[in-house]
Amino acid sequence: MILSFATSSQSGLALWSLLGFSGAAALGYAVTVLKAHASAPQPLVLQHALLLAWLAHAAALLIDIAGIGLVDPGARFGFAPALSMTLWLVLGVYMVESRLLPLPGVKRVLSALGLVVVVLACIFPGESRPQAGSPWAPLHWVLGLASYGLFGVAVLHAALLNMAERQMRLKKAPAAGAMGLPLLRLERLTFQFVAAGVCMLSLAIALGWWFTPHWRWDHKNLLSMLGWLVLSSLLAGRQVFGWRGRRATRWLYLGAGLLLLAYVGSRFVLEVLLQRPLN
Repeated sequence: MILSFATSSQSGLALWSLLGFSGAAALGYAVTVLKAHASAPQPLVLQHALLLAWLAHAAALLIDIAGIGLVDPGARFGFAPALSMTLWLVLGVYMVESRLLPLPGVKRVLSALGLVVVVLACIFPGESRPQAGSPWAPLHWVLGLASYGLFGVAVLHAALLNMAERQMRLKKAPAAGAMGLPLLRLERLTFQFVAAGVCMLSLAIALGWWFTPHWRWDHKNLLSMLGWLVLSSLLAGRQVFGWRGRRATRWLYLGAGLLLLAYVGSRFVLEVLLQRPLN
């Protein structure tokens, strides 16, 4: 329900814990956005604001998606928690990768997006699902979310790759890509994340096909299959025809966009525009 800030069936302690962790995460992301390019020495807490926000975000996701404190035990999910979980995964990969590779320009953008999705997940928490349609459904959801996160990271790297290529065309960065990262390494990382995402998505679709008792060719499943075909074709095109550069990133953006529409888009229409219960 719009502006519900959690369902009425959730206990007071769980509700206040959810709001507390969400507020802490939003505050940490906001501080990171404001202090991302500060040159003056900062207190230790501000230096680790992104990590603290990410941990608080994880706690909020656990309470919200796991349905902790609900009267009827079960999972609670929707388009905003899916976006929130996806960006949380992307941020986790970024924090690990940023210790190994120079990616300072990404911090502010991801923190701003983190702030947005945390607020969205509070406003649109989704609906409770007391019982899964299949015992394999939780694994299906986990694999699907993991693929969303991996494709999100791939899109991030593709955007950096496009930026680096524009810099090279303008002769601003002849020897390296965005933020000093070599182009070939950035391209290789992009396709490694795409390949991992396709593997996760393939497993998620296979589980949905074989173990979900009521498989239907609805908008979600059709768009998911189209996204899988586009991204699999991208990997095949790179392997057979050597696709790279803008052609490859356009295929990646198209496939990721189809997947975003598959779950997040369809659930947004159902939850917000039509305000129908989840199937």
